[in-house]
Amino acid sequence: MARTSTIERTTGETSITLELGLDGDGGGTRSTGIGFFDHMLDLLARHGQLDLAVDARGDLETGSHHTVEDVGICLGKAIDEALGDRAGINRYGSAVVPMDEARASCAIDLSGRPYCAVDVPLPTGEIGGFEHELLEEFMRAVAANARCTLHIELERPGGVHHVIEACFKAFARALRAAVAIDPDSRGVPSTKGTLV
Repeated sequence: MARTSTIERTTGETSITLELGLDGDGGGTRSTGIGFFDHMLDLLARHGQLDLAVDARGDLETGSHHTVEDVGICLGKAIDEALGDRAGINRYGSAVVPMDEARASCAIDLSGRPYCAVDVPLPTGEIGGFEHELLEEFMRAVAANARCTLHIELERPGGVHHVIEACFKAFARALRAAVAIDPDSRGVPSTKGTLV
């Protein structure tokens, strides 16, 4: 069964079409009008082994907040939809990723319960149109809409570019592990019998 989803979201601030395949190879193009964010989505697709196509148009004249948050909402909804009843998945995933001098970790539980903890101190600023604070906004939007528990922690500081990149790669690798099918699993990985 194909684990795919297409989400469309149009508001007074953004218009987004997002296509996701959980069992992919990094295919698709990402276009948000925010150069650094496109780069992070490319990393997410490649390291998460996701097919991910994103076409986002937002009110970038006011900043990148609305676009980044709304892409996170769409990605979270797509993950949730593509997982279906979540039967047979690993459910849990974790990864530690060094990016030169920086190191970040991520742990995910596809529990059906949304929670997000991001412990990544960053200075005020922006890279390629991506405001640093939007790392947490994006992750929070994904977690809420994917209905998962998501923890991201900076284990070793460094340049902001490397820190954010390490966080996205750790998230991608942890997500890849969590959504993977466990060949030994029987049904939904919960004593409750449901994750939805």
